[in-house]
Amino acid sequence: MLPLSRTIFKAYDIRGIIAKTLDASVAYKIGQAFGQAALAKGEQRVVIGRDGRLSGPELTAALAQGLQAAGVDVIDLGVVATPMVYFGTNVLDTRSGIMVTGSHNPPDYNGFKMVLAGEAIHGEAIQALYHSIVAHDGSASTTPGSYTTHDIRAAYLQRILGDVKLARPIKIAVDCGNGVAGAFAGDLFRGMGCEVIELFCDVDGNFPNHHPDPAHPENLQDLIRCLAETDAEIGIAFDGDGDRLGVVTKDGQIIYPDRQMMLFAADVLTRHPGAQILYDVKCTRHLAPWISKHGGVPLMYKTGHSLVKAKLRETGAPLGGEMSGHIFFKDRWYGFDDGMYSAARLLEILTREADPSALLNSLPQSDSTPELHLELQEGENVALMDMLRRDAVFPGNEQIITIDGLRVEYADGFGLARSSNTTPVIVMRFEAETPAALARIQGQFKSVILAAKPDAVLPF
Repeated sequence: MLPLSRTIFKAYDIRGIIAKTLDASVAYKIGQAFGQAALAKGEQRVVIGRDGRLSGPELTAALAQGLQAAGVDVIDLGVVATPMVYFGTNVLDTRSGIMVTGSHNPPDYNGFKMVLAGEAIHGEAIQALYHSIVAHDGSASTTPGSYTTHDIRAAYLQRILGDVKLARPIKIAVDCGNGVAGAFAGDLFRGMGCEVIELFCDVDGNFPNHHPDPAHPENLQDLIRCLAETDAEIGIAFDGDGDRLGVVTKDGQIIYPDRQMMLFAADVLTRHPGAQILYDVKCTRHLAPWISKHGGVPLMYKTGHSLVKAKLRETGAPLGGEMSGHIFFKDRWYGFDDGMYSAARLLEILTREADPSALLNSLPQSDSTPELHLELQEGENVALMDMLRRDAVFPGNEQIITIDGLRVEYADGFGLARSSNTTPVIVMRFEAETPAALARIQGQFKSVILAAKPDAVLPF
């Protein structure tokens, strides 16, 4: 039995390392605390599921026991993608759910993504679970809850197949990186009328081929090779738990989520003219003018899937997206992030074109960097960010946006530095119209960071 570590209670979820900060005893306590929180909201049932990680069965069993001990009825969906648990909270007789997943972390990680009474919990609500466990108010309920299993696969696939229609058949390559989406993606796309080349779609918690995280170009090289060597027209990739999407063109270009959002926004705005379209601070500066041009209102917001979901609900926006690959459709869907549904919607748009890759490659873009990380000690990232927000001076009349870290808008690009909510790093991203402009903007950020922390080892 491990002692309870506060470090696993992150900003958007609970995440730890098996046998170091997370085991069955911790999962049980989390189940019990969540069960009590659910009952306090009038929720009698909680739906649970797990991805393909090796530690999944043990943690899920303990989680279910903890929930039942609190007096909550458990509906266990078994091995599913994270969005299928979210789907369960929309179509089954409950609005609360827990997905046991390590997302895109290494194999020895696992964790819990949670929906409580219809809301993806984050921040204070996650800390409240920690305090509830520490306070030992986990006395068992007089009447334990029941446990049932439920197969949601057919209902989930049917819901997408009933909603999304392709304009023509298309051959695609799908790389699931041995993550849990592999158990469903092939059948979904074949059901839509696609011919599918499957890469690493057997679910294997060791991730023997490459890491299941399409945000990093090295994890898309197998897909790029497959498109070069076959007659597949487009490449689709998913992360470990199936809530994020990666896209590759026939000629090997990676279409990052901020450019995917352009196609989605243009499509959604035909049905919701004048609506707000939400995107996070890491997205390209070409997205706002694109949304405006297509009759929408661009709204930049903080990074974090739970935060974006909350903002979507608050604003009523029909679409939101994050640079990390979480896309949230409230148009024709439920408002949660779902890599497989997003891929289906993308294919619906692309099959209207004779050359899908040409359409994707024509979307506006600039020179940009991937996410760059300044590694720091625990807590240092928050302190450094506070200092930069207070003291950093940028030459000229740049617009400085502070909703999440510092995003500095220049006439020819932008620079971003923000504190990660999950690890002790400052996340940076830069975009500019020319390589010279990119170097200049990075140089300005380098000088303000080194002024605040002279020993910082910058990744550029």
